[in-house]
Amino acid sequence: MSVFRSEFQYFLKNITGVSKPGKKNMLIWGKRCWFSSPEDMFPVANTLHVVLSNTLESAPKHAHFLRTDFESAVLLASQPPLSDIVETIWVVGGTRVYKDAMMHPWCDLIFLTNVMAAFDCDVFFPEFDKSVFQLQDKFDGVPSEIQEENGIRYKFEVFKKKDGHIEKNHG
Repeated sequence: MSVFRSEFQYFLKNITGVSKPGKKNMLIWGKRCWFSSPEDMFPVANTLHVVLSNTLESAPKHAHFLRTDFESAVLLASQPPLSDIVETIWVVGGTRVYKDAMMHPWCDLIFLTNVMAAFDCDVFFPEFDKSVFQLQDKFDGVPSEIQEENGIRYKFEVFKKKDGHIEKNHG
């Protein structure tokens, strides 16, 4: 899934961490992102997977739920019985799912791996308003130094939504 072994381990540590036994984190995936993940990464401890698609008729193998849009996935997590189980919602991608998540009033943090190199890619993390989400100098559990693997440098970054800011375009 990642050319950076340490970055992937960091990702797994974040998405599987819960405060107590019985709690789970919900991961929301776009369909293409889900199917681009290696099957041997599943199952993932302490997680429930929601795949978003308008074309699939049932949840894919290893996914727990299928929904058509981001809002319905969040609604699923916010109502019983899952509201008693789900601790954190993580958005795995793709671009449209990230955009929808950043517009949602519950989105408070963006965990971003800033790769300090150029690649020939066709999918990118979307631009976002850095006056709304501010880069944190330090964030508990997040290494602050530049990492390097396979000759490529990258940095873990956390952006936090300014207090009191509510997106106007959510609806």
